[in-house]
Amino acid sequence: MHKITMLGAGLIGRFYTMSLQKLPGCEVRMVCASSEPEAKAFADEFGIPRWSDDLQTAIDDPDTDTVVIGLPNYLHKGAALMVAKAGKAVLCTKPLATNAQDAREMLEVVEAVGVFSGYLEDLVYTPKTLKAQQAVRNGALGKVLWARSRETHAGPHSDWFWDVARSGGGAIVDMGCHCIEIARNFIGKDVRPLEVTCWTDTQVHPIEADDHAIGLVRYENGAVGQFEASWTFRGGMDLRDEVAGTEGTIWLNHWLRTGFEMFTGVGQGGYVAEKAEGDTGWLFPVGDEVIALGYVDMFRDMFASMEAGKTPMETFYDGYVVNAIIDACYKAAKSKKWEPVELDVWRGIGASEKEAALKEYDAEYFLVKEEVMPDGRTKLILKEKRSGKIIQKYID
Repeated sequence: MHKITMLGAGLIGRFYTMSLQKLPGCEVRMVCASSEPEAKAFADEFGIPRWSDDLQTAIDDPDTDTVVIGLPNYLHKGAALMVAKAGKAVLCTKPLATNAQDAREMLEVVEAVGVFSGYLEDLVYTPKTLKAQQAVRNGALGKVLWARSRETHAGPHSDWFWDVARSGGGAIVDMGCHCIEIARNFIGKDVRPLEVTCWTDTQVHPIEADDHAIGLVRYENGAVGQFEASWTFRGGMDLRDEVAGTEGTIWLNHWLRTGFEMFTGVGQGGYVAEKAEGDTGWLFPVGDEVIALGYVDMFRDMFASMEAGKTPMETFYDGYVVNAIIDACYKAAKSKKWEPVELDVWRGIGASEKEAALKEYDAEYFLVKEEVMPDGRTKLILKEKRSGKIIQKYID
C-alpha cells in the first residue's frame, strides 16, 4: 500500500486525489492546504483521515511514505528539499521549479539522498499521446522532423499564476512546459535541445507576465519543437499536438473535440469540463477528465516504477531540461534572437555521436532501416555490400 501525503488542495490537488483514488494500492492519508478549514473541508470531501495547514507536519506524517507536491510553483523547491530530508518518495507537479538553477538543485538533492522522484507531467500520459508515442517508437513516422504542441485557454484559476514573483513566468511556465515536454517525447528525449527563438506578449490581461507565447526549439538532430501557449483564447481549452516525420504524420486533438458533443439551450445543470466557459449552446463534455488528461496513467507509471525499482517515464531530470528550455525562451523573447539552451547536466545522446556510429557501417553496408526500440537502443538493419546478406546491429 502506498500511503500518500498530498501537498495542495487546489485544482491540481483535487485532480491528483481523484486519480489516486482510482488506483488500487494507493491511499491519500494526509492533505495540506493553506488554511486549516480548507484542509479539513478537502479531507472530509475525499475521506482523508488527517489534514494540516503546515508543510512540515504534513511531510513528516509518520503514516505516509510518498509526498505529492501540488503547490504553487515558488514552493516546489522548498517542499521537495523537505521531502528528501524526510527520506520519502517525492512526486512534483509541473513545472519542476521556477528556473533551471532551482530545478537542478532539486535534482541533485533527491539523487544524493537516494529517494524515488518523479516529474508529474500529465499531458505526455494521455491515452492518445501514449499510443502515438508507441507508434513513433515503432517507426510509423520514420525520423521525426517537427513536433507542434498547443495549449490555450482564457487563463488559470488561482491568483498566484498571474503573479510572476510566485509563478516564475506566464503562459510559457504554466502551459508551455507541457508543450515542450510533449515535443521532447516525440523527437526523442536523448536528443539535445540546442537553441530557441521565442515571441511573447501581454495581449489582454493587466499583468506583468506573458499571456501569449510562441516558440521554436531546435534539436541537435535537426528536428524542431514548436509550441503555442496562451491565456487569451476564448471558447474553452484547446489541446492539440501534431507530429511530422519522413514517413508519416500524427494529429491529436485532446479537448475541444472530445468525441462527446451536445447542444443545450438551457444548460446541463453543472460542471462541463476544465476551462469550459459556459454550459449552454454546443458543449464538449469529457467522460472522465482525470483519465483523459493522463493523470491516472501518470500515477500508475510512477508507482509501478517505484515498486519495480525502475526510473519512471518522467523524471526530475526531465523537469530540469524543460526549465532550462523555458529559461532560454524568456531570454530569446527579450533579445529577439536565437538563444542557446544552457544545460550544465546533459544525459542524452548527441546527434553527432549517433551519426558517427552510423558512418562506421557506410564502407561495408547499406543502411536499410533505423529505428528506436522500446529499451531506448537504436536498431540498424544493414545489407552487406559484398554478400547482400541482411543483418541487424544495435547502438546503445
